[in-house]
Amino acid sequence: MPEDYRRILGLVEFCGHKEVIRSQLARYADEVVEKWLTEFEATNLIEAIAAKPPTLSQIARKVNAPPMDDADRRLFADEADFADISLTRLGIYVAHQRVRHRPPSRKAPRDTVALVVEDDPDQLALAVLRLTSAGYRTHAVETVKALFESLKEGAPDAIFLDVMLPDGDGFAVLAQLRLHPSYALLPIVLLTVKAEPEHVANGLALGADAYVTKPYGPSTLDYVLRYVLNQPAQSYVPPAE
Repeated sequence: MPEDYRRILGLVEFCGHKEVIRSQLARYADEVVEKWLTEFEATNLIEAIAAKPPTLSQIARKVNAPPMDDADRRLFADEADFADISLTRLGIYVAHQRVRHRPPSRKAPRDTVALVVEDDPDQLALAVLRLTSAGYRTHAVETVKALFESLKEGAPDAIFLDVMLPDGDGFAVLAQLRLHPSYALLPIVLLTVKAEPEHVANGLALGADAYVTKPYGPSTLDYVLRYVLNQPAQSYVPPAE
Protein backbone atom coordinates (compact mmCIF):
# COMPACT_ATOMS: atom_id res chain seq x y z
CA MET A 1 0.00 0.00 0.00
CA PRO A 2 1.41 3.46 -0.91
CA GLU A 3 2.84 5.51 1.96
CA ASP A 4 0.24 8.28 1.52
CA TYR A 5 -2.57 5.73 1.76
CA ARG A 6 -1.17 4.27 4.97
CA ARG A 7 -0.89 7.76 6.41
CA ILE A 8 -4.48 8.65 5.58
CA LEU A 9 -5.73 5.41 7.11
CA GLY A 10 -3.80 6.28 10.26
CA LEU A 11 -5.45 9.69 10.35
CA VAL A 12 -8.87 8.12 9.79
CA GLU A 13 -8.29 5.93 12.81
CA PHE A 14 -6.91 8.82 14.89
CA CYS A 15 -9.22 11.66 13.85
CA GLY A 16 -12.28 10.10 12.25
CA HIS A 17 -13.95 13.18 10.76
CA LYS A 18 -13.32 14.06 7.10
CA GLU A 19 -12.73 17.78 7.72
CA VAL A 20 -10.16 17.02 10.41
CA ILE A 21 -8.40 14.61 8.06
CA ARG A 22 -8.49 17.25 5.34
CA SER A 23 -6.88 19.75 7.71
CA GLN A 24 -4.08 17.36 8.58
CA LEU A 25 -3.47 16.67 4.87
CA ALA A 26 -3.43 20.31 3.82
CA ARG A 27 -0.52 19.75 1.44
CA TYR A 28 -2.90 17.89 -0.90
CA ALA A 29 -5.75 19.40 -2.92
CA ASP A 30 -9.26 18.67 -1.61
CA GLU A 31 -10.04 16.75 -4.80
CA VAL A 32 -7.12 14.37 -4.17
CA VAL A 33 -8.14 13.70 -0.56
CA GLU A 34 -11.75 13.13 -1.65
CA LYS A 35 -10.62 10.67 -4.34
CA TRP A 36 -8.51 8.70 -1.86
CA LEU A 37 -11.30 8.49 0.70
CA THR A 38 -13.71 7.34 -2.00
CA GLU A 39 -11.26 4.61 -3.05
CA PHE A 40 -10.94 3.47 0.56
CA GLU A 41 -14.70 3.17 0.85
CA ALA A 42 -14.94 1.25 -2.45
CA THR A 43 -12.29 -1.25 -1.33
CA ASN A 44 -13.82 -1.62 2.17
CA LEU A 45 -10.71 -0.20 3.86
CA ILE A 46 -12.96 2.27 5.65
CA GLU A 47 -16.70 2.49 6.26
CA ALA A 48 -18.54 5.74 5.60
CA ILE A 49 -20.19 6.65 8.90
CA ALA A 50 -21.32 10.16 9.76
CA ALA A 51 -18.98 11.24 12.53
CA LYS A 52 -20.48 13.08 15.50
CA PRO A 53 -18.43 16.23 16.03
CA PRO A 54 -17.04 16.71 19.53
CA THR A 55 -18.49 19.50 21.61
CA LEU A 56 -16.49 22.59 22.48
CA SER A 57 -16.21 21.39 26.07
CA GLN A 58 -14.71 18.11 24.84
CA ILE A 59 -11.97 19.88 22.89
CA ALA A 60 -11.35 22.59 25.51
CA ARG A 61 -8.70 20.51 27.22
CA LYS A 62 -5.03 19.84 26.60
CA VAL A 63 -4.48 17.31 23.83
CA ASN A 64 -1.51 16.16 21.79
CA ALA A 65 -1.31 16.90 18.09
CA PRO A 66 -1.22 13.91 15.71
CA PRO A 67 2.32 12.56 15.37
CA MET A 68 4.28 13.66 12.31
CA ASP A 69 5.71 11.11 9.90
CA ASP A 70 9.16 11.41 8.29
CA ALA A 71 7.75 13.18 5.22
CA ASP A 72 6.17 15.83 7.42
CA ARG A 73 9.34 16.32 9.42
CA ARG A 74 11.33 16.92 6.23
CA LEU A 75 8.71 19.33 4.91
CA PHE A 76 8.51 21.32 8.13
CA ALA A 77 12.30 21.38 8.51
CA ASP A 78 12.69 22.80 4.99
CA GLU A 79 9.96 25.38 5.52
CA ALA A 80 11.35 26.32 8.94
CA ASP A 81 14.69 27.09 7.26
CA PHE A 82 12.89 29.44 4.89
CA ALA A 83 10.89 30.85 7.78
CA ASP A 84 14.13 31.78 9.54
CA ILE A 85 14.98 34.05 6.61
CA SER A 86 11.53 35.57 6.27
CA LEU A 87 11.13 36.10 10.02
CA THR A 88 14.44 37.92 10.19
CA ARG A 89 13.35 40.25 7.41
CA LEU A 90 9.60 40.58 7.89
CA GLY A 91 8.53 39.03 11.18
CA ILE A 92 5.93 37.03 9.26
CA TYR A 93 5.61 33.49 7.93
CA VAL A 94 2.78 32.10 5.81
CA ALA A 95 1.98 28.36 5.58
CA HIS A 96 1.69 28.07 1.79
CA GLN A 97 0.67 24.41 1.89
CA ARG A 98 -2.43 25.14 3.95
CA VAL A 99 -3.50 28.28 2.10
CA ARG A 100 -2.90 27.31 -1.52
CA HIS A 101 -5.83 24.86 -1.74
CA ARG A 102 -8.30 26.99 0.23
CA PRO A 103 -11.24 28.36 -1.78
CA PRO A 104 -10.82 32.15 -1.97
CA SER A 105 -13.02 34.22 0.30
CA ARG A 106 -15.26 36.57 -1.67
CA LYS A 107 -16.23 38.64 1.37
CA ALA A 108 -15.44 42.33 1.50
CA PRO A 109 -13.53 43.53 4.60
CA ARG A 110 -16.70 45.05 6.09
CA ASP A 111 -18.30 41.57 6.00
CA THR A 112 -15.22 39.71 7.28
CA VAL A 113 -15.12 38.96 11.02
CA ALA A 114 -11.72 38.67 12.72
CA LEU A 115 -11.44 37.46 16.31
CA VAL A 116 -8.36 38.60 18.26
CA VAL A 117 -7.32 36.49 21.27
CA GLU A 118 -4.81 38.55 23.28
CA ASP A 119 -4.38 39.22 27.00
CA ASP A 120 -1.99 42.18 26.83
CA PRO A 121 -4.19 45.33 26.81
CA ASP A 122 -1.82 47.36 24.64
CA GLN A 123 -1.29 44.56 22.10
CA LEU A 124 -5.02 43.86 22.03
CA ALA A 125 -5.89 47.50 21.41
CA LEU A 126 -3.22 47.72 18.69
CA ALA A 127 -4.42 44.61 16.84
CA VAL A 128 -8.05 45.73 16.99
CA LEU A 129 -7.12 49.25 15.82
CA ARG A 130 -5.16 47.98 12.81
CA LEU A 131 -7.82 45.51 11.74
CA THR A 132 -10.72 47.92 12.16
CA SER A 133 -8.75 50.64 10.38
CA ALA A 134 -8.41 48.23 7.45
CA GLY A 135 -12.19 47.89 7.42
CA TYR A 136 -12.71 44.52 9.13
CA ARG A 137 -15.34 43.66 11.72
CA THR A 138 -13.21 42.84 14.74
CA HIS A 139 -14.03 41.14 18.05
CA ALA A 140 -11.62 40.58 20.93
CA VAL A 141 -11.28 38.22 23.89
CA GLU A 142 -8.50 37.94 26.46
CA THR A 143 -8.53 34.28 27.56
CA VAL A 144 -8.85 30.75 26.20
CA LYS A 145 -12.09 30.34 28.14
CA ALA A 146 -13.52 33.45 26.51
CA LEU A 147 -12.42 32.15 23.10
CA PHE A 148 -14.39 28.93 23.49
CA GLU A 149 -17.38 30.85 24.83
CA SER A 150 -17.23 33.12 21.78
CA LEU A 151 -17.12 30.15 19.40
CA LYS A 152 -20.43 28.93 20.81
CA GLU A 153 -21.99 32.02 19.24
CA GLY A 154 -20.52 31.14 15.84
CA ALA A 155 -17.14 30.93 14.16
CA PRO A 156 -15.44 34.07 12.84
CA ASP A 157 -13.83 34.23 9.40
CA ALA A 158 -10.36 34.13 10.99
CA ILE A 159 -8.68 34.05 14.40
CA PHE A 160 -5.56 35.93 15.49
CA LEU A 161 -4.31 33.84 18.42
CA ASP A 162 -1.68 34.91 20.95
CA VAL A 163 0.61 32.05 22.02
CA MET A 164 1.06 33.04 25.67
CA LEU A 165 -2.33 33.40 27.37
CA PRO A 166 -3.11 33.48 31.10
CA ASP A 167 -5.19 30.29 31.07
CA GLY A 168 -3.61 28.30 28.27
CA ASP A 169 -0.97 27.86 25.60
CA GLY A 170 -1.78 29.07 22.09
CA PHE A 171 -0.05 26.11 20.47
CA ALA A 172 -2.22 23.70 22.47
CA VAL A 173 -5.37 25.68 21.68
CA LEU A 174 -4.50 25.53 17.98
CA ALA A 175 -4.08 21.75 18.17
CA GLN A 176 -7.42 21.42 19.93
CA LEU A 177 -9.26 23.49 17.33
CA ARG A 178 -7.78 21.51 14.44
CA LEU A 179 -9.28 18.32 15.91
CA HIS A 180 -12.81 19.75 15.66
CA PRO A 181 -14.40 19.51 12.18
CA SER A 182 -15.96 22.96 12.47
CA TYR A 183 -12.55 24.58 12.97
CA ALA A 184 -10.22 22.18 11.14
CA LEU A 185 -9.97 24.53 8.14
CA LEU A 186 -10.69 27.85 9.88
CA PRO A 187 -7.94 30.43 9.11
CA ILE A 188 -5.85 30.83 12.28
CA VAL A 189 -2.88 33.18 12.64
CA LEU A 190 -0.50 32.89 15.59
CA LEU A 191 0.71 36.18 17.12
CA THR A 192 3.75 35.89 19.37
CA VAL A 193 7.11 37.21 20.50
CA LYS A 194 8.53 33.71 19.98
CA ALA A 195 10.55 34.13 16.80
CA GLU A 196 12.79 31.04 16.89
CA PRO A 197 12.53 28.75 13.82
CA GLU A 198 11.57 25.76 15.98
CA HIS A 199 8.54 27.68 17.26
CA VAL A 200 7.56 28.54 13.69
CA ALA A 201 7.87 24.88 12.68
CA ASN A 202 5.80 23.85 15.68
CA GLY A 203 3.04 26.31 14.81
CA LEU A 204 3.03 25.07 11.22
CA ALA A 205 2.92 21.42 12.30
CA LEU A 206 -0.07 22.14 14.52
CA GLY A 207 -1.97 23.76 11.65
CA ALA A 208 -1.36 27.52 11.77
CA ASP A 209 -2.06 29.33 8.51
CA ALA A 210 0.38 32.11 9.36
CA TYR A 211 2.83 33.06 12.09
CA VAL A 212 3.42 36.71 12.97
CA THR A 213 6.01 37.95 15.45
CA LYS A 214 5.63 41.03 17.61
CA PRO A 215 6.15 43.88 16.99
CA TYR A 216 4.66 44.00 13.50
CA GLY A 217 4.08 46.76 10.98
CA PRO A 218 0.91 48.85 10.49
CA SER A 219 -0.35 46.87 7.46
CA THR A 220 0.88 43.41 8.50
CA LEU A 221 -2.39 42.07 9.90
CA ASP A 222 -4.36 43.32 6.90
CA TYR A 223 -1.89 41.63 4.53
CA VAL A 224 -1.85 38.37 6.50
CA LEU A 225 -5.63 38.21 6.78
CA ARG A 226 -6.06 38.71 3.04
CA TYR A 227 -3.45 36.04 2.40
CA VAL A 228 -4.90 33.34 4.66
CA LEU A 229 -8.35 34.00 3.20
CA ASN A 230 -6.70 33.25 -0.16
CA GLN A 231 -7.95 36.46 -1.69
CA PRO A 232 -6.54 37.37 -5.12
CA ALA A 233 -3.89 39.92 -6.08
CA GLN A 234 -1.79 39.38 -2.96
CA SER A 235 1.97 38.90 -3.23
CA TYR A 236 3.98 37.05 -0.61
CA VAL A 237 6.24 39.96 0.36
CA PRO A 238 4.23 42.82 1.89
CA PRO A 239 5.17 46.42 0.99
CA ALA A 240 7.77 48.18 3.10
CA GLU A 241 6.29 49.88 6.15
